[in-house]
Amino acid sequence: MTSSSDRSLAVDVQAPKSYEIRTYGCQMNVHDSERLSGLLEEAGYVRAPEGSDGDADVVVFNTCAVRENADNRLYGNLGRLAPRKVSRPGMQIAVGGCLAQKDRDTIVKRAPWVDVVFGTHNIGKLPVLLERARVQEEAQVEIAESLEAFPSTLPTRRESAYAAWVSISVGCNNTCTFCIVPALRGKEKDRRTGDILAEIEALVDEGVSEITLLGQNVNAYGSDIGDREAFSKLLRACGKIDGLERVRFTSPHPRDFTDDVIAAMAETPNVMPQLHMPMQSGSDTVLKAMRRSYRQERYLGIIEKVRASIPHAAITTDIIVGFPGETEEDFEQTLHATREARFAQAFTFQYSKRPGTPAATMEGQIPKEVVQERYMRLVALQEEISWDENKKQVGRTLELMVAEGEGRKDGATHRLSGRAPDNRLVHFTKPDQEVRPGDVVTVEITYAAPHHLLAEGPTLDVRRTRAGDAWEKRNTEAAAKPVGVMLGLPKIGAPEPLPVATGSGCGCD
Repeated sequence: MTSSSDRSLAVDVQAPKSYEIRTYGCQMNVHDSERLSGLLEEAGYVRAPEGSDGDADVVVFNTCAVRENADNRLYGNLGRLAPRKVSRPGMQIAVGGCLAQKDRDTIVKRAPWVDVVFGTHNIGKLPVLLERARVQEEAQVEIAESLEAFPSTLPTRRESAYAAWVSISVGCNNTCTFCIVPALRGKEKDRRTGDILAEIEALVDEGVSEITLLGQNVNAYGSDIGDREAFSKLLRACGKIDGLERVRFTSPHPRDFTDDVIAAMAETPNVMPQLHMPMQSGSDTVLKAMRRSYRQERYLGIIEKVRASIPHAAITTDIIVGFPGETEEDFEQTLHATREARFAQAFTFQYSKRPGTPAATMEGQIPKEVVQERYMRLVALQEEISWDENKKQVGRTLELMVAEGEGRKDGATHRLSGRAPDNRLVHFTKPDQEVRPGDVVTVEITYAAPHHLLAEGPTLDVRRTRAGDAWEKRNTEAAAKPVGVMLGLPKIGAPEPLPVATGSGCGCD
């Protein structure tokens, strides 16, 4: 007869291993992390509950290399896990992403308790490398120099039931002096259009109603296959997919932003009236030093054309303040361009040295206090513009795709949150009938703040969707999982730009 303690031991032995992934950096890394989750779950791992904070059997760091202190942050986190690993036999730590691609063997030398180091080109190898490290009882460092498998061909565990990233290209052919991404992710490589559309159709069949086309330089799509109009053709093809309600893309480069793309945006109903296009600086002198292949006049001209074709388009951007050699006159040009562009939102960054980039060794590095002062002036200007632009939304009737987890005060205010077609965040009064993430509601905007809108009146209409059904099915299945299988509840929400930061982000488009 088996004792209760023996039965408990048997359960522990058979319990699947849990994993946790910590993601830093751009949308590419977010997308890669969904693939890493899919790979691990296909290999038999289960997701640790949110907030496990290093208590998983496998902890994966998907790193970013564009910040000056990225390595310090990584090694600090690794150091905090070292004693936990000593007290937990069998625990494994893996480091991937851009910093792993750059530093390679250095990671294991500085943190010898790390089990696996893998790069941006071979994320599909993670489960094999973990098993090899376990069997051989030594660290596995494997960095591929070129892409082994397109990320979207790998298994995935999507964070959202109704919104999905779809990668159309990897790598970048630009040589911006502040950006290290091309060196770490390689030259641009495009997917076949048929493969992209097949993935989108499969996602729609699963209940996804919003997709975001993803590329390091998304509108350069086609350069690898010799078709300059490939991206606009792809947008139009997305418009023919039944059940696909919303199409977005990030991030385009002004150099490749052609009139056929603007026409496709305006003429394809499910391509949303939203454009995130990095400006980086309004100064022609600084843009030249950044090795950006456009100037202020060209950039503002694109925005003018977009607004002429899509009057309600919300345009957002990235701006770097304090690039080496930036004078007060250069900065004033950035302020001028910001006033002219009337951005709905700007993701503003204080320049900091990115190791391995030409800009890091340029003369004319700007003192920190000067950068900070300019940054605060730009933020104040953009806050004013954002608020003014949001006030223009008051009185409009909008369709919102309901989200989950985007309104931190929703519980206290008895509201729900959703995204307008132009991706503005709207908090609205909770209707009497059930509304699920992925469903669509119609509301009237009654109040504007710089970073969100309110619809304080009654909800005018609720449309239940297949996306809402998919969310409900996923959560029902998660709740029905037996105790001990640590999947955790997924975080639901449309992919969105990163919040305003005070240090350099990727900003590489």
